Amino acid sequence: MSPEQSNKLWSQEMLQRATKVKLAIFDVDGIFTDGRLYFSPEGDEMKVFHVRDGFGIKAIQQAGIEVAIISGRKGPAVTKRMQSLGVEHVYQGFEDKLPIYQQLLAKLGLTPEQTSYMGDDVPDIPVLHVCGLPITVADAHHSVVPHALYVTPQGGGQGAVRQACELLLAAQD
Repeated sequence: MSPEQSNKLWSQEMLQRATKVKLAIFDVDGIFTDGRLYFSPEGDEMKVFHVRDGFGIKAIQQAGIEVAIISGRKGPAVTKRMQSLGVEHVYQGFEDKLPIYQQLLAKLGLTPEQTSYMGDDVPDIPVLHVCGLPITVADAHHSVVPHALYVTPQGGGQGAVRQACELLLAAQD
């Protein structure tokens, strides 16, 4: 996507809020993945991650934006992927995400306005309500869309994380 195409997707309000973001927080299932659950014949859970999303995460980290995940599910694939991306704030197995979000802000000394959050389903709505830049994906549950300021053109697991990262980079570069 060219810069001209990207800029048409972003309102002045999105860009203004994105300039303040020091911590980008993401859900995993339906954001980094397509939301489907894959199991091996042995019952091991497998996840598919888009390489472009990883590039986006690395780019915002290099720009000085910290990254965190808060996921309702827990699994070794997420742990391994986040380790490979250098994400140190990894919270898994938390269906009630707001208390973890608040603890993370207190730990890092940040305000809600200094955070973006990207989620796609009902458990994400409380955090979307309080963060500075609420983001969701094109294929989010219909009840989530009204709570997001930015809806990425791509669906979860299809490079949507990269699109959110590009917004942050465009606003802060």
